[in-house]
Amino acid sequence: MAGAARARKNAPPREEVLAAAMGMIAERGLEKLTMAALGRAVGMSSGHLLYYFHSKDELLLQALEWSEGRLGVERGRLLLRGVPARERLDAYVDLYVPDGHRDPHWTLWLEVWNRSQNADDNARDRQAAIEGAWHRDLVALIAEGISRGEFRPVDADRFAARLRALLDGFSIHVAVGLRGTDREQIMTHVREFIADALLAPGA
Repeated sequence: MAGAARARKNAPPREEVLAAAMGMIAERGLEKLTMAALGRAVGMSSGHLLYYFHSKDELLLQALEWSEGRLGVERGRLLLRGVPARERLDAYVDLYVPDGHRDPHWTLWLEVWNRSQNADDNARDRQAAIEGAWHRDLVALIAEGISRGEFRPVDADRFAARLRALLDGFSIHVAVGLRGTDREQIMTHVREFIADALLAPGA
């Protein structure tokens, strides 16, 4: 018991550990993120990390939740700007799509979802919460654009589901570095889809 108490007292803040994990993914790739390497980076043993996170799966999910929290703050800031809904939708898409091959957030997202095949209900609920936040914000933005006459009178929830499926598919291509699908090409495809399927005539 005394050893566990010392471990809790000497452990770096949880956020420091998660930030270090994201930093390692960005610099070295996910394959280099081991409990031992992360422990060295934050001054903890791999055993202590397992004490706090219980498994690498849980560490990766918490790192994704931490990264998503930061993106959520940025997304909220962009969506609250006093500009037309179309401009805010462009900003949403820009934030959603990976910066390029091996984008650290998307690299982590892909790994967590790959591991989720064997995840328990709690982990699946937390993953659903991540997706739900993006979806709710997009539905609200589309509904606002419709009310302002900027967007066609579509079913906002259904359109958001389809647009996010399009974004997910293209984003995976960018994140894994599929040839012929760089970020600018993807953004052009998405802008054209939005113009054809969502923008009101004359908007």
